[in-house]
Amino acid sequence: MRRRTFIAFCGGAVAWPLVVAAQERDRIRRIGMLTGLPENDSEGQSLLAAFRRQLTELGWIEGQNVRTEVRWANADPERIRSYGLELARMMPDVIVVHGPRALTAVRQWTDHIPIVFASVSDPLSSGYVASLARPGGNVTGFAVYVGVPAPKLLQMLVEIAPNVRQVGLMMRPDNPGVARQLHEMETAPLAAKSIPMLISDPAAIAPTIAAFAQEPDRGLVVTTDVFMVAHRDVIIAEAARHRLPAVYQDRSFVEKGGLMSYGVDRRETYRQAATYVDRILKGAQPAELPVQQPAKTEFVLNLKTAKALNLSLSKNLLARADELIE
Repeated sequence: MRRRTFIAFCGGAVAWPLVVAAQERDRIRRIGMLTGLPENDSEGQSLLAAFRRQLTELGWIEGQNVRTEVRWANADPERIRSYGLELARMMPDVIVVHGPRALTAVRQWTDHIPIVFASVSDPLSSGYVASLARPGGNVTGFAVYVGVPAPKLLQMLVEIAPNVRQVGLMMRPDNPGVARQLHEMETAPLAAKSIPMLISDPAAIAPTIAAFAQEPDRGLVVTTDVFMVAHRDVIIAEAARHRLPAVYQDRSFVEKGGLMSYGVDRRETYRQAATYVDRILKGAQPAELPVQQPAKTEFVLNLKTAKALNLSLSKNLLARADELIE
């Protein structure tokens, strides 16, 4: 080999890894996102905005070095399943999911694309991860059920509406947390009796609440999943029509006119999910990123709704609220 050719070869050998590294840095990374919420849902858009703001702070600019493909399933199980397959076929760098159905829909099609769940109630018992500390596999994320059991919600409802003697526990029957929450309600020493209200059909929401409200001194505990959030306007309107005090796990219900909420700040979980996406895009493995649990909950009260229900709010209760909506 001639000396000049040899020098050129060596120079190319050194430059080639640098070119590959530069291309890796410059290419647009792809994020898939699947949520069961409707696209026009204000809460869903708020969560997406919180996620994107955090990504921007971490240096990931939409349209410049990252592109997010969002799929809104409108609480439709068939859409969730089809969108799960669609996103898996896109082969993005990471997929973010909201809710257990979305996680199941994506997970069944891929065991290698990193998946970050931003809102799943009980990932360990549901079998999504091997352990919270070391999830294993391609799935990790943020659990939102921890710290907000159904008996706590019922306790808070009775505190604000002491006349309540029977409480309807509204939930979707195929929600993974149903059995656990029903067991907690049955075994906890509570001031009011809980009655399961399992609903999966949007058309059944209004008649189910109307039938429940025929007896006096009743209230509602509404557990959160994408079905309940997607149809919260109907739930809130029916609770108001039948003068049922209700407590929710999601603040978006109170912002829309619901009485009170006690639960995880989901915007914060989406911001945290963005930090995990950042770490994965920089080379971290989901198997080594521990499942995070919420550090705090928030208590939100709607004063206008409380007044409409003729509820007397103690100074202690008002002082404990993280936010009062008038």
